[in-house]
Order: sequence, then C-alpha cells, then structure tokens
Amino acid sequence: MRWLTVLVVLVLAGSLAAPGIAQQKLKAGFVYVGPIGDYGWTHAHDFARKIAEKKLPWLETLYVEKVPEGQTESFIDKLIQQGARVIFTTSFGFMDGTLAAAKRYPNQIFAHASGFKRAPNVATYMPISTRCTT
Repeated sequence: MRWLTVLVVLVLAGSLAAPGIAQQKLKAGFVYVGPIGDYGWTHAHDFARKIAEKKLPWLETLYVEKVPEGQTESFIDKLIQQGARVIFTTSFGFMDGTLAAAKRYPNQIFAHASGFKRAPNVATYMPISTRCTT
C-alpha cells in the first residue's frame, strides 16, 4: 500500500510549518464508501491510512465509513469541522461532492480516488493495487 503513503507524503509535505515553529499534527480525513471490514476497496484504503499514520509522526487521521455517495459533502463538512486540512474521498461516486466541497473550502487539499475531474485544490489518484495483508 505504498501508493497511499507516498501520496500522503507528497500532498502533505507542502502543508508543514517552517522548521523551528511549534507544529501541530496535520489532520487528514478519509471518506469511505463501505465498511472498513469489507476486505476490499475500503479495507485497502484504511490499511494504507493506518500505515501512513504510523510512519508519519506529524500526521493524525480521521475517517468516516459507509458514506452514501449522494451525501459526500456533509461528511466532508464534519471532517473539516474536526480539523482535517486534507481530505481523501475514496469512491468514484464521491467525485462531484468532492469538487463542490473543494469550492467551498479553497484552503483545504482534496484527493479523490479514481476520478477524472480536478480543481486547483483537488488531485486525483488511482491505486496500483488493492491487495493488503493485515
């Protein structure tokens, strides 16, 4: 699951404060379409999220699972209210909701899995593999 760890590092590296300044952990929120125990797409994303949080001491993650595709924006709102500065939306069906939220939150960074629409603060990514071991 290196793909998500690498993505987190690249997307978040520019968000860190300058050296010598007291730093808070950067919060990244993940929006999952299914339950984390599905042993499929959502499980693979959650597995990578845990690795990133373990290997990057400056990172704290939040997640919501079983999000209906038509309700993406309200869940993104909740993650941002909890302090998330970076949001990963992990289903193709979250694409339009992610773009709408990105317009409302221009100072947040968004990464959308498997989509094709982008904006100045929205990246897209496609996992190389969804295989993982627990």
